[in-house]
Amino acid sequence: MNSKFAVYTLKRLLLALLTIFLVIAITFFTMHAIPASPFSSEKARSDAVIAALEAKYGFDKPVPVQFVNYLKNILHFDFGLSTGWVGCTVADLISDAFYYSARIGFTAGISALILGVCLGAAAALNRGSFLDQLVQVVTTALVSLPSFVMATLLLLIFGLKLKLLPTLGSQPGGMILPTLSLMLSPTAYVTRLTRSSMLDVMGQDYIRTARAKGVKNSKLIFKHALKNSLSPVITYAGPMMANILTGSMVVENIFSVPGLGRLFVNSMLRTDYMMIMGVTIFLATLIVLMNFLSDVLYKVVDPRIQFE
Repeated sequence: MNSKFAVYTLKRLLLALLTIFLVIAITFFTMHAIPASPFSSEKARSDAVIAALEAKYGFDKPVPVQFVNYLKNILHFDFGLSTGWVGCTVADLISDAFYYSARIGFTAGISALILGVCLGAAAALNRGSFLDQLVQVVTTALVSLPSFVMATLLLLIFGLKLKLLPTLGSQPGGMILPTLSLMLSPTAYVTRLTRSSMLDVMGQDYIRTARAKGVKNSKLIFKHALKNSLSPVITYAGPMMANILTGSMVVENIFSVPGLGRLFVNSMLRTDYMMIMGVTIFLATLIVLMNFLSDVLYKVVDPRIQFE
């Protein structure tokens, strides 16, 4: 079993690396297919100045040569120099911005998993009760609302009307509203997943057998039912974390959070090709790695799963 698991993990890792390479290639050649130079937006610059800048950033070389050099630099986590923020490297700007995005994203993701599992388990254990019906109604409503719609509603209600929470991410407590905006919809989805999976597990023969043998209800719930109900949640957890981090761009702009979303939007406004490529590749890599970890953890949690 261990050798099969190692082979499966290696295959998934190689597939993840291939996906990342394709993302890099597609992003690079797409950006270089744009006919305009990233320096041509400044009307005051002459052709000689633009040519000098292109030589400085390596844009004067043939595209295949630029691609090979770019791959070599990425292996050293070097995404090049930003053309929009003079004197700053892309890696440093992404690192600074990711601190805020990760702070919001991981807080929202972990909170969604914990709260969703608890609510889903409570609803399943009280099937048909008022609590169960309330959870189903609320989660159905929350799942249907995109994060940017939720962000706008929270901003209007708690920020502008009630004035209970700050509306800018740079203010003390300013991370609360964007975190809630990103957290509520995944929480609702995890709740529904947990409830559905736990109801299915509670109806299995081994649960009925354990109950008939007099196993304590608490042990039956936490050691058997809940543990075996987490497989679909873990499958969803990886993509969920990646989607929260990458989907926070609009939310970050709504609350003026200096994260990756704001950085990406500003890089497009400044036609900063290096920054656009860097952020796109970074976020795509994050999604691929999250999916890879999710696939591996799925097997760890449920050893009954057989992989070819």
